[in-house]
Amino acid sequence: MSDPLSRWREHADTAVLLDGFHALKHALRFGAEVPVAVTTDRRAALALAEELAGDVRDTLDALLVEVPGQAYTSLVPRPHPTGVAALALRPSREAGLRALARTPRTAPVVVLDNPRNLGNAGAVIRLAAGFGATGVVTTGTLDPWHPTVVRGGAGLHFATVVERLGVDELPAGPLFALDPEGEDIRGTKLPDDAVLAFGSERSGLSPELRARADHLLRLPMRPQVSSYNLATSVAMTLYHWSATGAAPGAAPGAAPTA
Repeated sequence: MSDPLSRWREHADTAVLLDGFHALKHALRFGAEVPVAVTTDRRAALALAEELAGDVRDTLDALLVEVPGQAYTSLVPRPHPTGVAALALRPSREAGLRALARTPRTAPVVVLDNPRNLGNAGAVIRLAAGFGATGVVTTGTLDPWHPTVVRGGAGLHFATVVERLGVDELPAGPLFALDPEGEDIRGTKLPDDAVLAFGSERSGLSPELRARADHLLRLPMRPQVSSYNLATSVAMTLYHWSATGAAPGAAPGAAPTA
């Protein structure tokens, strides 16, 4: 076996940083290709796998290489409490675009229109993966594969499609945009092929996306409350879809993941 630090340097410029045990666990569950994984305490990491991720325990046993703490901290900008880090190959953009374009869809596509907060974007990707959404698309300058976004998504980028596109490149399907001036979402059944668009908390929907929207919807909110957190808005909307319009088996119920 080659030196793990050499393998890390070989892939560091192009691979996705999986920061912590849970990010690595989720990535492996959903088929990520992981060329290198390190830990400061192999025994503790495998014990955690026994407790929380028995389905990938053997894979982790084969992958994880123990390295000194100083070497570990030199590889990751924010050392994770679990002392685990890995690099995964980013999924093919071409394959992602094909998946987004494929019709008919059995679950919506979530669009974050010019998002600003990296952590919020990661939380949305985690939500989308949990609900079985077809994918998450961002517009604007935020990189949805930024390490902070991947950390916020707990490695679940590999459980759904994650791409950045222009407004004019969004997937086909009826576009429902969330806006305070829209109709109450409770009166609308969201179809499985919906494209669900959310503006940034600060500036809302861009003029380009608003002009393209087929429907404007609003979430119920008490007067004088300014807005919901972006991830909360996405969660409420996906739950409404799952409760009123989801295809059978599209978003199976599950307990929160560890």
